[in-house]
Parts: sequence; C-alpha cells; structure tokens
Amino acid sequence: MNNLKQRKQRISLKSFGIKHHDFHYQLTADELHEITLEKGMGQEASSGALAIKTGEFTGRSPKDRFIVKDNITEGQVWWGDINIPFSPEKFDALYEKVIEYLNQKELFVRDCYACADHNYRMDIRVINEYPWSNMFAYNMFIRPNEEELKNFDPEWTVINAPGFMADAEVDGTRQHNFAILNFTKKIALIGGTGYTGEIKKGIFSALNFILPVEKNTLPMHCSANVGKKGDTAIFFGLSGTGKTTLSTDASRKLIGDDEHGWNNENAVFNFEGGCYAKVINLSQENEPEIYGAIKKGAILENVMMDAEGVVDFVDTSITQNTRVSYPIYHIDNVQRPSIGKNPKNIFFLTADAFGVLPPISKLTPSQAAYHFISGYTAKVAGTEAGVKEPIPSFSACFGAPFMPLHPAKYAEMLSRKMQEAKVNVWLVNTGWTGGPYGVGTRMKLKYTRAMVNAVLNGDLGLYNYDDYHIHSVFGVAQPRECPGVPTSVLSPRATWNDDEAYYTTAFKLTNAFRENFKKFEAYASEEIRRGGPQRYAF
Repeated sequence: MNNLKQRKQRISLKSFGIKHHDFHYQLTADELHEITLEKGMGQEASSGALAIKTGEFTGRSPKDRFIVKDNITEGQVWWGDINIPFSPEKFDALYEKVIEYLNQKELFVRDCYACADHNYRMDIRVINEYPWSNMFAYNMFIRPNEEELKNFDPEWTVINAPGFMADAEVDGTRQHNFAILNFTKKIALIGGTGYTGEIKKGIFSALNFILPVEKNTLPMHCSANVGKKGDTAIFFGLSGTGKTTLSTDASRKLIGDDEHGWNNENAVFNFEGGCYAKVINLSQENEPEIYGAIKKGAILENVMMDAEGVVDFVDTSITQNTRVSYPIYHIDNVQRPSIGKNPKNIFFLTADAFGVLPPISKLTPSQAAYHFISGYTAKVAGTEAGVKEPIPSFSACFGAPFMPLHPAKYAEMLSRKMQEAKVNVWLVNTGWTGGPYGVGTRMKLKYTRAMVNAVLNGDLGLYNYDDYHIHSVFGVAQPRECPGVPTSVLSPRATWNDDEAYYTTAFKLTNAFRENFKKFEAYASEEIRRGGPQRYAF
C-alpha cells in the first residue's frame, strides 16, 4: 500500500484539466469489487463474480462513434457512416464540459498498456467515473508490474464519464452518448454510456490506425491460439460468431480472444490482458473454460440472477448481449507472453442468417481476399443498439466498426502475410443450418469444434479434389467427410430437404454479396473479384 501511495503522489491529472485530488489510483480488482458493492452499483454472484448493469446502453452504439478530423486523420481515414468526422473545435468544447463534470466526481485512475509485444506497446491511462469501469480496464488491458510503473508515461488516455450527457445541438453529437477518438491529442473521450465495451474498442480502433500507418503491422479483429507444435491459428469474426468460444480450447494455449497484431517477424500478439465473452446460453458442458473463468475478479454485465446470486444464462430480459470480462489468467491454458508464431490456419467465422453457406469450406487465395473484404455475418440481437433480431450484414475485414482506414489497406496486408506464411484459409458457418433464421437451427457447437479440430489436426489440411465438393453457387470447396460430423451436415443443401428453396435463398445471398462489393470494386484486383460467387440468380 505504501508503494501505491507513493505512485499516487507522483502522478497528477492537472494536465487533463482535473484539479482535485479525489481519485483512487491503481486499486486492485478486489478493492474495486468491494467499492462497487458498497456504493450499491453491483451485486455479487454465487460464483464470486461482480454483476453490474450498464444502464441504457447494453451494446456499442456505432452511429455515435466519431473521429476528430485533423491534420493526422484527414487524408488517411476512410470517412463515412462508419468513421464519422468530428471537428477539433467541437471536441475541445465538449472535452472541457466533460472535465468540468469529472471535477465534481470521485474518480478511479489506472495505468496499463496494450500490445503484448513490447516493440508495439502502447502505454495507457484510464480515468473512470465508476469503480466497475476501472475494474473492467484492469481486466482487459495488460497490467504493468511495480518496476514498469515507476516511470510510467501514458501515450494515450481514455476518459470515461458514463453519467455525463451531451447536448447534441450544442456539442455536435448525434445524441447524448458519444465515443470520440482524437489522434492529435491521443485521447479517447467516452460519455453518456456505461457499456464497458466502448473503452476497449476505443483503444482497439486507435491501434487499427496507428499500427498500419506507423508500424507496417496488421491489426486484426480476431482471436488466436497455439498448438503443442507451435502452430498458431487465427479466428476472424464479429461478436457472436464464436471467436472466444472456438479459440478457448483445453488442447491449445490461448493467445487472446478479440484483438491482435500480426507483425513483420511473422508473430501474432495480443493487444489485451483479458477476455470479453458473450455468455448467452453459456453452459459448463459446452464452454467449460469460459464458465470456469467466471469467479471472483470477473465482471458479469446485464445478466439475471436469483435471490442466491445464481445466474440464469438463458434469460435475456435485459439484452441478448450479456457479457463477462475477466483477466486472461482466469484461463488455465494460456500462452505466456501472449505471442504466437508461425500462423498455419486462418478461420473466417460467419453466423449465416440465410443458412446456405457450408459449415466449413476451404478458400483459395482470391476467395480469402474477397471474403475478408466482404466480412459477411449476421448482426446478433443486442450487440448493437437498435438491433432486436439477427439480420444479414457485411462488415469489411470482419471488423468495419473499428477500422479507420479503407478496408483495401487491411486486405492488402492480410493477403501479403497469408502468402508469405503459406496459411490455409477456411470459411466457417457458425450460424444456421436446415433453413434460414426462424426456420432452421443454429449449428451445433460440437460439430463446429470437430471441424476446426480436424483442420488443426491435419485431417482436412490437404487439398484433394476427390475429398472436396465445389459448391455450385459459392464456388468454395466443402469437404465430403469430417471426423465427428455427420456427412449430411457438411452439405447445407442436404439439410434443407427442399432444393428449390435452398437455391433461391443461396442466389439471394450471392446477389447481396455482389451488391455489397460494388463499393470495393475500384480498389480490388481482377483476381480478388473472381473470388466471389460466380453465378447469378435469374
């Protein structure tokens, strides 16, 4: 505790405009847990985890995410509905109002960093209004040791004021909540929302700009793990497609579950120090590692509990986007440090709401580039504000909401790295089978695990035309057999029992792919364009 007091005496928040000294610095997770309970801001679950409610927002709000348009970003950022410009003048005025608000509050301050590879390390200071938000930062960012804190000099700052409400007409926001990145001042300013995901996604979005532009390193919205032979597997996918679930495997060491970089030394490194997993329908049987990580030190968000603190993971009364955050050391089988080399397999995960894509298929290099740029999936209910049920969606690079640059930039980098590393690329449908959403059923997790394991074990690694069927609509190579998976499951058409309905729906999806890809055609080579579906509906 003496070291803590000494460190607090050395740091000052005056450079941010915060003049008072009523702040707690570098509290432990246990201390923040207890303060949250004392303030009546959370409850303790029977597992020992802290359960909190994030309030009005239980998911990200992409329409309220802004980037300050200045000399650094003006000519680099891909401006539009995803990267919405915000003026420096408006930012400064809003910043002053937020700081004035925080000067009246008890604050919680944490120094931490992102990027497990120290060559890319970003030191971060997080200033929170709520204790559980600061505990989230403890869980999700990498925790410096005592020696590292002695001369800690934050490069970026996250200022998080959930209780501050913007005046849209005056402040230039769309409504009262906002998440704004300022690359000149190196500040992520977040207000009006208690959803903790905005904190980590702010830093992730900053790294998605900094690493390609300044470090020639590819940032990825993916999970990753490593096998006993040192082979790294990468799982791309948006929320709800299975990144955390499939990468958390007792037989392989977890590198990380959401955000990584792929550097020029052919190494993949985690940005984070924790995991942020969806817990809807979580069970000990299907996801034992994640289930076991929910203990003292973890934070459950927006779950329902009974009087004894037992969580009902099926109950979606508040949201379908129920979550848990926990430090990565809550998982027993992790890679230390969170770095893996020699990527051998890449999986593109998609929750196909149409139910027409094969459960697993192997992609050619041109198909891999096409599907990466397209980023087809389904928005899962509750993951974003206003989404009430899954809908088909395209998200470039499987992470468009967090990508400040044009998708072609990331696709070019990925294509080059895939060729250099000679990786196999697979498209995995964790969505629907036997019909579209509302008719068919969700693909069984045990089948998806069996298919992924078959790839990682080498059972599906060799490309032999006798072992694959080329899909007549999408042109991808789907295996005819896979250990642990019924043959009928491998053919989406066979699961429908209605060829006409299947092909009508499949062509509908191919047309959606083509329509979406029109905005990328000017940037894509002929080879990449050939990677898309080649047949049209008549």
